[in-house]
Amino acid sequence: MKYIRDNTGRLYTRPHFEPIELDRECEQIICAFLKQKYGEVKFPVPTDALDVLIERDAQDLDKYADLSAEGDDVEGVTEFIPGQKPRVKISARLSENPKLENRLRTTLTHEWGHVKFHAPLWLTDTMTPDMFGKRPERTTIKCKRDNIFGASEYDWMECQAGYVCGAVLMPHTRVKAIAREYFESIRQRDPLGATSPAAAVLIGRVVGAFQVSADAARVRMLKLKILSELGRGLSLERGA
Repeated sequence: MKYIRDNTGRLYTRPHFEPIELDRECEQIICAFLKQKYGEVKFPVPTDALDVLIERDAQDLDKYADLSAEGDDVEGVTEFIPGQKPRVKISARLSENPKLENRLRTTLTHEWGHVKFHAPLWLTDTMTPDMFGKRPERTTIKCKRDNIFGASEYDWMECQAGYVCGAVLMPHTRVKAIAREYFESIRQRDPLGATSPAAAVLIGRVVGAFQVSADAARVRMLKLKILSELGRGLSLERGA
């Protein structure tokens, strides 16, 4: 990780992570957490465990928040407070509707991404003035459904939290192992076209293994270059 200039103006500088850095750190964190809590590492991550993960690292978690005033598409909110742990709110409509559990799971994990990787930026007692140029102000990040996975790189906080969401729920080594086994069974080497029938089968396997939506599985495998919009390239080398 390195610090680069924050072009959004929220901060003077901001953290930049390479994807593999997030993949490795997220897998290490979630596996250690599951081992400690359950005595074993087993996927999918239980939804209740995601609550505990946020409660461990945040000041407060409200899973039954009324976010209607924020807009119909806002499903999670993280509030950063200088010198304090952040507060997290999740739309009540996700927590109250069992049919929306996959959306609840991704929203919880997305908000934890903010808590884990962005909250330290507001704990300014550990930062030097030269690093930011100014003390960060109280900031609220409103996470819309379309940005849970698909935020632009310019909105670096949403983009990083979206990547973390996929990396926690679908750790890269485990997704690649599933993909590698499937590729061997169909004698495939190059990434699959994302809309191909074969890709649909692989997406189904990832959905079943990690309790995520088909869209979340597709986006994750596009990020890992297991799937491709063009169907070209190679990305399943061991240890990649």
